[in-house]
Amino acid sequence: MSRDAMAALGLLTAQAVRDRAHEMLAAALAGEVAEWRVDLARLEAAADLTAQVTREAYPDLDVPFHARWRHFAVAGRDLWGAREKPWSDRKARARAEFDLAITSVLLDAGAGAAWRYRDAATGAVLARSEGLGIASLRLFESGALSAERDDPLRADGLARIDAEALARAFQVSGDNPLVGLEGRAALLRALGAAVGRPGALFDVMAARTVGGELPAPAILEVLLAALGPIWPGRLRLGGVPLGDCWRHPAIRRDDPTNGLMPIHKLSQWLSYSLIEPLETAGVKVVEIDGLTGLAEYRNGGLFVDTGVLALADPADAARAHPVDGTLVVGWRALTVALLDRIAPLVRERLGVGAADFPLARVLEGGTWAAGRRIARSLRADGGPPLTVVSDGTVF
Repeated sequence: MSRDAMAALGLLTAQAVRDRAHEMLAAALAGEVAEWRVDLARLEAAADLTAQVTREAYPDLDVPFHARWRHFAVAGRDLWGAREKPWSDRKARARAEFDLAITSVLLDAGAGAAWRYRDAATGAVLARSEGLGIASLRLFESGALSAERDDPLRADGLARIDAEALARAFQVSGDNPLVGLEGRAALLRALGAAVGRPGALFDVMAARTVGGELPAPAILEVLLAALGPIWPGRLRLGGVPLGDCWRHPAIRRDDPTNGLMPIHKLSQWLSYSLIEPLETAGVKVVEIDGLTGLAEYRNGGLFVDTGVLALADPADAARAHPVDGTLVVGWRALTVALLDRIAPLVRERLGVGAADFPLARVLEGGTWAAGRRIARSLRADGGPPLTVVSDGTVF
């Protein structure tokens, strides 16, 4: 393996994301990230809001992990868990749940402010991640992703998915536009080409257990290795696809990874989302805080809207920014580092410890919900504080 390829593999880990995100924060605090200013004193107010939102939603502090499964519920009704599907064994169920979670997460990039999904079974009208979650669940249940007519709950027929099929399933029309429709369909086809059936990755992960235990960072490593080829137009190093990894001048190395900032947001959220299927199948997932916080617009918006992060040029708030631009890359990296900073402050306010309240609970309780609440209080559409031009495969 070439030196460049070896260096690339070092970027495909949660630790690389964490290390470089904190390097970005240190640079920003030193005034070396041109687009952003950081005020750590405002973290206290952000932690206050996060703790308040967490206690309101979960008075007993029994907070689930931040995972895709939370979006398969409507009005407290767990639409997936309530199914009466007779599984042949726990592994068969895990494979189906991997199929659902992986396809659903890959379909979850930002929907745009105008899109809505009307669920016929519940009568609910849903937007953004909740709407995408239920729409993708109904798509999966319909058998549209399966190659087996008599076994609809599988995703081994992804090759035939196109934008038109997704438009029908997601109720897209001129009056109900969905951002990045072509990109989402292409991503599913690429997923099928790369892994065949996503559910097979359960067996890959199960084979990596030691004494029945699997470290959470290993989930991410399997996903990054398997899904690396599916992302369109991304950076490569030594022939290795780097996925959600971008260039930023604040990241300095004297090796081939100089200037590279890995983030792996969707893959990390997917990693969190696969913990429950793994544990239901008898695999104990450990080292959950080995994964990082998620660099997306709710968490990132929390820090902007509470003043922890401020644009160096306020006029940038009115501009649209490319997802690979240094402003957005810096924002996302700073979000990851600041989530590590806010987590102990939130735990302190809630009176809980890290062992019982890992970052996955802080996110769910939590920073994501607090980011949504403050966005709604500041902007009529509840949207993010920045406009990011995305192809439907990042945010």
